Amino acid sequence: MAAIQVRIGVIGHGTVGAAFVRLVKQQASAIAARSGVQLVIARVAVRNIDAHKNSLAADVLTTDAEFVVNDPTVDLVVEVMGGIDQARGLILKALSNGKPVVTANKALIATHGAELFAAADNAGIDLLFEAAVCGGIPLIRPLRESLRGEPIRRVLGIVNGTTNYILTKMSEDGASYEDALASAQQLGYAESDPTADVEGLDAAAKISIIASIAFGCNVVAGDVYSEGITKITAADIAIAKRLGYAVKLLGVTEFDKASGAVSVRVHPAIVSMQHPLASVREAFNAVVVDGEASGSLMFYGRGAGGDPTASSILGDVIDASINLNKGAHATLGVLSAPKLQPMSDTSCEYLLPLEVADKPGVLHAVTGVFARHNVSIRAAEQDGIGHGARLVFLTHNAGEAAMQACISELKKLDVVTHVGGLLRVIAD
Repeated sequence: MAAIQVRIGVIGHGTVGAAFVRLVKQQASAIAARSGVQLVIARVAVRNIDAHKNSLAADVLTTDAEFVVNDPTVDLVVEVMGGIDQARGLILKALSNGKPVVTANKALIATHGAELFAAADNAGIDLLFEAAVCGGIPLIRPLRESLRGEPIRRVLGIVNGTTNYILTKMSEDGASYEDALASAQQLGYAESDPTADVEGLDAAAKISIIASIAFGCNVVAGDVYSEGITKITAADIAIAKRLGYAVKLLGVTEFDKASGAVSVRVHPAIVSMQHPLASVREAFNAVVVDGEASGSLMFYGRGAGGDPTASSILGDVIDASINLNKGAHATLGVLSAPKLQPMSDTSCEYLLPLEVADKPGVLHAVTGVFARHNVSIRAAEQDGIGHGARLVFLTHNAGEAAMQACISELKKLDVVTHVGGLLRVIAD
């Protein structure tokens, strides 16, 4: 039986787009033999044709992305151009033209996902986005298919490789934040403007998508509490390590069964050295899904890069091609309006380092602040002596609002010279 040809229009030919085109050409024969689908790169929209004419045939290249989504000879569209507004318009046009879409655009899905999913459902075709979260790690499909009937309690993970690399360098080499960031930029892990990564914005987009699928509600990036790693020092990490913890920037989303509320947040946290996330190093990603029946499931691998991301896109393209031939499509169903739990209503244990003056009465003054805000101290120790002495506190479970009020008052104490980075403890 002859393979069914599916002609692909690709919008964007940067690192990911070029890797995808290359992978299709390498794997086309094997894919056709295994799936019955013959993938063909029919159109590629680029900004500058001259920059790509050595790697692609002239009749494939165009600078008109609208032409690609409107071309009747294109069966399926792959969007890897990035950005939000233009990409949104192109995807909606492709869907209205009856063309399935595969995208790696996390910012777009995290902002306009519900609108795009509805448009795909109305058209009866696929909008697939595995590559939008954690690059080459299969996570979206297990959440939307394999775990669709699983009551998920929590999803947490390292979803940004840049910050994990920086924290690894600070932990293992004692590097400063500035030096670790410079190393990440030199290796290409961090952009010249690293704000989206180090302030947690990239991770926020990803965890909002994860929350939407895990809990069936429309969570957007703006719903996510985001806190980055710029205030974390090598000394903070060393203290956490001495106490048996690893510091990670985590995306966390939880469902509270009693209230029906969903919390979605990104912030530095500490996990026990025995926790599987503690051993995730360098630029790797890992996500742990906690379900009532399944228990804990961990997904681990390269969360970015041209080839891993292209691999995820290709898997989606094959699925969408098969579904197109069958007249079927995947669906997330209707996403409900989320009942969001404010960050101030969350609770956990906390690790807080303070730089204090070396004089009598300091400990009494500091612990008095904790007591006034009903934050119970589980352990305390002094790190260093004389000028620059540190007090390190590990609390019992406390409310976020109470802890933030405590920090505000501590900053006003004459005996406290600096309040270190607050680290939330993630229970195993």
